[in-house]
Amino acid sequence: MLTKISYFKEVIISSFSCPHCGYENRSLIPASQVQDKGQRITLKVNNVKDMNRRVVIPVGSTVNIPEYDSSFPFSDGVVSTVEGIITALTDNLSKLQPERKQNQPDLALKIEKFIDQLHTLLKVEKPFSLVIDDPSGNGLIENYLAPDDDPQINIETYVRTPEQNELLGLQPRPAKQLDNLSDSNTIQKEPENKASKVEKDEVMSIDVNCPSCGTLTENKMKVVDIPHFKEVILMAINCPVCGFRDCEVRSGAGVSPRGRRYKLQIKNIYDLSRDILVSETAAIKIPELDFESVGGTLGGRFTTVEGLLVAITDQLISANPFVVGDSASTEETSSRLGSMISHLKEVTSGTKLNLLFELNDPAGNSYIQNLYSPDPDPQLEIIEYERNDEENEQLGLTDMKTENYETIQS
Repeated sequence: MLTKISYFKEVIISSFSCPHCGYENRSLIPASQVQDKGQRITLKVNNVKDMNRRVVIPVGSTVNIPEYDSSFPFSDGVVSTVEGIITALTDNLSKLQPERKQNQPDLALKIEKFIDQLHTLLKVEKPFSLVIDDPSGNGLIENYLAPDDDPQINIETYVRTPEQNELLGLQPRPAKQLDNLSDSNTIQKEPENKASKVEKDEVMSIDVNCPSCGTLTENKMKVVDIPHFKEVILMAINCPVCGFRDCEVRSGAGVSPRGRRYKLQIKNIYDLSRDILVSETAAIKIPELDFESVGGTLGGRFTTVEGLLVAITDQLISANPFVVGDSASTEETSSRLGSMISHLKEVTSGTKLNLLFELNDPAGNSYIQNLYSPDPDPQLEIIEYERNDEENEQLGLTDMKTENYETIQS
């Protein structure tokens, strides 16, 4: 049965029961889109409270316990807690122990010792790590400190191997089938020795490997001139094999000499329709909602203020889905994160206004539309500032020499 669980996206629930032997089996198969990269989630379990963290383990994932150098593949999707996962591992290992004791007593003794070690983990007598290696990118471990980062959780993303793509059903199409991907409106790459000027309305195209399945596909780019600001580059990719889509905005003018901070007073619904460009180095702050993002977490976007707030809300829910839906408790929905998501939805619907929206970009490549341009906007304050050493370091400018660089000695 195809259904949607609030914190497990779309799933297919399968149930099997044999009327002859009584065998029963129930499993969850994720039906949601496979993410563009796999992920490795590491949780540092420090106390008994961490055992209650909810966990989503998609099909094909592997659970590792580094302290015991052990690895457990999961052929079925699981929604449980840390305690439930460890308990399930001990139960599965214990099922065949009677047969092992008869046929392989030495192996049975080793497994018995390991089962005792797993039981010890349930008491959390000392800290240990739980690692979920999830090629699909849809796994999750509950964040107790959301929307802030949890120091006990570390998430690493990685590019899947061809074998992992095959296990997930992402079959690369032969290269010869991709020869006719280009359409008549796309300008193909010029020969290396031939220079050409990019016209304003032209769309450039280069061949790249899909970030999701690795198939050769097209990345289309177009230069867009934002009035009273600067040129930006819009890039879009649409993989014809796995369906992966992505849109990105990059500055066409490099890093500005000074950083730029925008302060917008959102007073009416018209302010929500302002165009906004958020570069990959920009950070957002809304003091009234106690919300602040870290630079780079939103990526490059060209949208409206409303569209950006909707994207922020969706990103918060996607990263912390346990606070919404039927599965969320009253305590969770009334938490800081639950309250923040609720307030963001009120802002996008226009029922909660009169708040300050700050956009800070050390690279100076972000932009909020001035509705009174070229005159000053009474609701929009633009501040240019000198970057500090830390911001220059993050932008890679500290050790960069742009003048007389030919005199640098190797």
